[in-house]
Amino acid sequence: MKHHLLKAAFSLVIISSALAGAQDVASFEKRITVKKLPNGLTIVICERPEAPVFSFFTMVDAGSAQDPQRKTGLAHMFEHMAFKGTDTIGTTNYTAEKPALEKVETAYAAYIAERDREVGRDEAKLKQLEKAWKDAIAEADKYVVPNQFGKIVEQNGGQDLNAFTDYDETAYHYSLPVNRLELWAYLESERFLHPVMREFYKERNVVIEERRMRTDSNPTGRLEEQFDAAAFEAHPYHRPTIGWMSDLNYFSATDAKKFFDEYYVPANMVVAVAGDLKAAQVMPLLEKYFGRLPASSKPDETTTSEPPQNSERKVVLKEKSQPLYLEGYHRPDYKTKDDAVFEAITDLMSEGRTSRLYRALVRDKKIAAFSAGFTGLPGTKYPHLFAFYAFPLPGHTTQEVADAIHIEIERLKKEDISDDELKMVKTRSKANLIRGLGDNEGLATQLAIYQTRYGDWRELFRSVDRIDKVTKADIRRVANDTFQDTNRTVGVIETVAGVGPGGEQGTQQAPSDQVPSDRAPSDQRASDQRGAQ
Repeated sequence: MKHHLLKAAFSLVIISSALAGAQDVASFEKRITVKKLPNGLTIVICERPEAPVFSFFTMVDAGSAQDPQRKTGLAHMFEHMAFKGTDTIGTTNYTAEKPALEKVETAYAAYIAERDREVGRDEAKLKQLEKAWKDAIAEADKYVVPNQFGKIVEQNGGQDLNAFTDYDETAYHYSLPVNRLELWAYLESERFLHPVMREFYKERNVVIEERRMRTDSNPTGRLEEQFDAAAFEAHPYHRPTIGWMSDLNYFSATDAKKFFDEYYVPANMVVAVAGDLKAAQVMPLLEKYFGRLPASSKPDETTTSEPPQNSERKVVLKEKSQPLYLEGYHRPDYKTKDDAVFEAITDLMSEGRTSRLYRALVRDKKIAAFSAGFTGLPGTKYPHLFAFYAFPLPGHTTQEVADAIHIEIERLKKEDISDDELKMVKTRSKANLIRGLGDNEGLATQLAIYQTRYGDWRELFRSVDRIDKVTKADIRRVANDTFQDTNRTVGVIETVAGVGPGGEQGTQQAPSDQVPSDRAPSDQRASDQRGAQ
């Protein structure tokens, strides 16, 4: 798992890898085929015959913002389950395993009912119920073939078997030789056609340990969690993707299956494939396998709207770690007409060693190890935050870097950026687009994201056109509308005297300065980077 603030701030996902030649809508329209199947699932195929391989990206338009009340972390938990196999993969005898798993759920429900009884809990009975539950798990585990799904992929040449869950979506991806396309289509559709919640409580313990490591034992993780909770009082963005500890110790395999049944429906999924493929040949194959998924209406994903913030909020943590300053300002979701302006501000403030924050805080004033501004915290699908952060150098304070960041924000609000800066922002956006379409993985990822978010992959190219239309006046207007003190949430880690983990003063390593620009709607992986199970 990757901690969300580090992911969002340091990833700021930009598309990477080089590709020669022009990249425009017309050239890609000749190679891209889109088809919505009768069950509602959308398939996007991009023909790219550079090598006999392909990559795919399955995007489910549901993330932790859809977690049910008292079951935070459930979207992420099902992502783990998607690697546990099916009724034919990962089991020695599903006919016997199925009733054994049902007994686990019955026993767990009885155990939880007694454990969470507020009055009159019988401790002796509780121990008996816990033992019965664990005995049922041991019985069901007799039928498990561990990691069989991942091993099949790897044995057939699969690379980069991975997945992630964030606030807005859940996604699955890897690459295979093109002669394994049918095997992939079977595996990928099968795990969503016949998922099995085997080893659920064992895997839940893994997630609990991830939370302890990435959040509870990590100062930056603790800050981010409290920062999000302060910035979003009403909207589900205030809840951590990995889940609250009490919820992780509560929800069940039955709950995970209910989440799957509601959100993992074809109408809520896009599958993009890019590589050495001919759409006319492979589309019937994909229809054959993915068309098996039963049709269901797209789920209601409306959420409570965050009310306007009318006063500054602040979270201060006293930690034996490197200090950190973070601030965020509410902004509209990615569909706003000003989304391209926020992208331009991100580039201007953060892209490379020529960015304003790097030059001001790192190069000139020498008060920070690194500083940047980025959009998309903690997600992009719903109204979210534009954030700024800095890691003060030894001998300098969070207030110093905050003051320096605010000077740069005021420059944005009061002064037009230069012609050269605006030109560079627009040039980079085009170069980044070209680089991002240079490999199968990047292609599949971006096509799935834009097809999901906008209903049309062409918006990937139109987003660059929108940045090209951004004016100096737009930047000043958006900066003045957004970067207001009353719209600001601040998160601070203040270093306290003492020895941190590992016996060193100031334990956390300064971040790399290789921070690429954000793209919206971006692949903001809020919580999970997952390999083969």
